[in-house]
Amino acid sequence: MSVVEDRVLTQDIFEDLARHAVRAEEALRLEFVNGRMRGKALPDGDHGRIIAWLAQICVKSDPSRWLFGEQGLRVESYRRGNARPVASLAPLDLFVGQGEWAGPDGVLMVVEATSYDEDTDRRDRIEKPRAYAETGIPVYLLIDRDTCEVKVHSHPDGVRYEQVVTVPYGKTVTLPDPVGIELDTEPLKNWVR
Repeated sequence: MSVVEDRVLTQDIFEDLARHAVRAEEALRLEFVNGRMRGKALPDGDHGRIIAWLAQICVKSDPSRWLFGEQGLRVESYRRGNARPVASLAPLDLFVGQGEWAGPDGVLMVVEATSYDEDTDRRDRIEKPRAYAETGIPVYLLIDRDTCEVKVHSHPDGVRYEQVVTVPYGKTVTLPDPVGIELDTEPLKNWVR
């Protein structure tokens, strides 16, 4: 558990703190994953272009779904964590009325694109896949800009994703059901350092 001034950081306290942090500093985004509060790196231009590219593909495949950017989700066992995925693929009305931190039920896929910061390895490759699998989100797509690979995690068993498919940029990869998209990753080569 994280401790703030000798107090245990609960999910309610975290959500209140995150709300105030955003008001105080627009550039600050907080997450509470695996019992730890962390700041989230701000996206750069290439990062934004990757998400725009993926949004176009997702909407074209099924206009009744949308790739929502930065929607906060309650994740982990018993919803005791808060993550802000780069994007979440969900039916258009799924988050209506849910506020800043929504429940994950109905989310088809979460997406992360690695940032060029020191915490990306632990956050995007270890903690978030575990949290998303525990929550039962069917597909976790990691666009890894450090390794120039795409990793598709699927078939969550409540602890981990049972299947992980890794392809280098330039290959086609299947985003399995309920997403059901063939993703040509060739354009990703244009948006790495």
